[in-house]
Parts: sequence; structure tokens; C-alpha cells
Amino acid sequence: MTFASLGLIEPLLRALETLGYQTPTPVQAQAIPAVLAGRDLMAAAQTGTGKTAGFALPLLQLLTMEGPKVAANSARALILCPTRELAEQVHTSVAEYAQHLPLTTYAVYGGVSINPQMMKLRKGVDILVATPGRLIDLFRQNALKLNQLQTLVLDEADRMLDLGFSEELANIYRMLPKKRQTLLFSATFSDDIRLLAGQMLNDPLSIEVSPRNVAANTVKQWVVPVDKKRKPELFVHLMRKGRWKQVLVFAKTRNGVDALVDKLQGLGINADGIHGDKPQATRQRALDRFKASEVQILVATDVAARGLDIEDLPLVVNFDLPIVAEDYIHRIGRTGRAGNTGEAISLVCADEVNMLSAIEMLTRQTLTRKMEPDFEPEHRVPDTDASGQVVKKPKKPKKPKTSGGGGKRNLGKWVDSGDAAPTEPSIKPVRKVPVFNTGPRKKK
Repeated sequence: MTFASLGLIEPLLRALETLGYQTPTPVQAQAIPAVLAGRDLMAAAQTGTGKTAGFALPLLQLLTMEGPKVAANSARALILCPTRELAEQVHTSVAEYAQHLPLTTYAVYGGVSINPQMMKLRKGVDILVATPGRLIDLFRQNALKLNQLQTLVLDEADRMLDLGFSEELANIYRMLPKKRQTLLFSATFSDDIRLLAGQMLNDPLSIEVSPRNVAANTVKQWVVPVDKKRKPELFVHLMRKGRWKQVLVFAKTRNGVDALVDKLQGLGINADGIHGDKPQATRQRALDRFKASEVQILVATDVAARGLDIEDLPLVVNFDLPIVAEDYIHRIGRTGRAGNTGEAISLVCADEVNMLSAIEMLTRQTLTRKMEPDFEPEHRVPDTDASGQVVKKPKKPKKPKTSGGGGKRNLGKWVDSGDAAPTEPSIKPVRKVPVFNTGPRKKK
């Protein structure tokens, strides 16, 4: 199969040839004809399998072949992304695909001045890539009108419809024209997210080109048990032992990112960090330096888990496991992309056993454990498996209590020092689900 056989026009084929694209990936092969046919779409595929081209290429063709010229302060197509980094990456890809087409593209997001963005939108753009918050700001200031919108794309739709974006999405949904094409693309779709997404689409076609919620098989994964306080020491040990050259590291909190970066820099290691508290320009500079191999270790919160595309990134390290199991798939999906192989190492302490269990249940695999000599944890990490069960260590029988006195004494409840501490059950946060008042829909 070739891109030409999918019905793409010559300017797009020429751009793909320039970019070195040879044959469509499975998600592209199924999505491109469906989008060209005007269908609403829900597409799930592993990270790094070419989802952006799957919606951008047919969208560019539709806008080139159909519809009036874009009006002032308007957009003909809208691509929503959960993070600034992903918005920038998607826009870069769209602009590359459109290099031989008479179309305009632009990206808007928070963290930078809104005024230049308002000025750019005065002439209108054919394709606008946006984060939800900045899109709403522009709409409320009358810098953007959506009455000319033909297509809505939600990239990383599971996160877009998740707790943190529910209110913004409900507001955006009310801004949009009723008659439009809607495309949802993501690596993961939970059952409740699929149910919610169904409210937004009209007779949608569902595409799943790989098992749901499974990491790419090009990524070798394993776990190293360790005590929490020794994680920095273990990381440095593994880095030197493996002679790591370029590593993307994920930490759970912003303070955790800063602490690890300070630790590494104090040892003379070239490291930098990105998280939500850093200005956009600082974050972009750190990413650019990492991509150029000017920075050896890049430490990030999950703000970088989606949308960060680094050619031939060999290794991802989970310094902390993610709170949301689905984020694990997106994290390790930064390596092993486009047919390349990669490795993903997770440093896991006893406190994270429930997170590990949730990841294994989601991905339907039990992660291999490798003990590192001299770093065996004092606080044992209980065994887990893909069934979601935490296998507790059997308790030792209690020894009879001996006392020197003849009378009975109330000794209270005591536990032998060898007993394993009980593990708290995992508590899933309540998801706030937006309710969309769809009303009657016109079929095309």
C-alpha cells in the first residue's frame, strides 16, 4: 500500500516524499480514507504510530478541495491538544505536510502573550492548533469566531476528556457549529471516556489498530525495586553503569523535577528540567537543547509525556511511577517510535506498589523485576501481576509472649517485626464527566 493509493493529492504526496514517508502505518491506512469520506472518527493506536498524519493529511486535502476562503478572525479546522508542547509539535507536523498547499496554519496556547496571537488571527487561519484555555480566552475576547468551522480534532482525546479538561471542553462544545466533522485520536481510551466521546460524534467509525492500552512492543520494559530515599543514588549508579547518553526522566511532582536536576547538576551531570511552573520559553529551550544532545538528562513531569517527539530516543526512566496508569503508556511511548527500539526502566519503591499493579493490569503484562546489587530495598516491594493483584508476603506466626510476672497484664495489640505492612487499596479519583447538550444533529 502507498499514500497515493489512499487517494491523497499530489502536493501532499510531494511533501511526504520530502519528509521520507514511504508507506502508511496501519492507523493512517484506515483513518485517511474515512476522514476523506467525511466520517466522524474515533481512532486508537499506540503512541508513535503516526496518528498526527492520520488526521492531518486528509484534513489538509479536504480544506484544499472544499469550502470558501477563510474569513477574518476565523478558522476552518480546529485541532485541540492538552499541552503546549503537543500543540507546537502537531502544528510543526501540519505545517510540514502543508508546505505545497495554499493553506495557513497557526498554534495558540497559554504561557505566552495573547496579543501576537490576536493579531495573527485577524486575517483568519485555515487550521488552528490550540490548547483549551487559550482558545476560550481568544473566543471571549472576540479574536476568534468558530461559525466557519468544518472539522474538530481532539488529539490525545482521553486526556482532553479527562477530569482536568471537562469544563473547558463543555464550554468549547457550545461554541461550535452543530454541523461539522469530529475526529478523536488517542493512544488510550477507557470505557467511560469512550462512552462520553460517543456523545460528541455523529455515527462514528471506530478504529483500533492495536490492542487497547498496550505499550508498543518495540519498547523493552523492566522494573528496579529500590527504597524511595535511594532513588537518586540508584539513578546515578545506573546512568554511569549503562553509560547513558540521552535519557528522558519522568518525576511525579515539580519539586521532584527540581530536586533531581539539582542533584545531577551538583555531580557535574548535564541535566535540565521542564514542568508547568517554568515559562514556556524556558521549557522550549530545554527541549531544543535536549533534542540537539546538548543536554544529557531531561527531567520532566507528565507535561512532556504526550507530544514530545525525539528522533531515536533510546531510553525513558520513570523515576516516579505516574498516578494515572494510562500516563505510563504515554511516557514510555517517547522511545521506540517509528519502528525504532527503546528501553523503559521504572524505579519502584514500596509506596508505589498499587501504581505498579494498576499499570500491569492496564497493559495486561507483568513487568520483569531486576534487583540491582547493593540497592536491594529494605522495604520490600510486594509482588504484583497483570491480574491487578498485590501478592502480600505471608505473615510469620506470632511467637508466644513470655513474662516474668505471675499475674495477667494487658499487653495490647502487637505485631511481629517480620510482618508485612498491609497495603492500602488503590482509590480511584472520582471523574467529573461533562454533559454535552448535543440537541438534534444534521447528517451530512
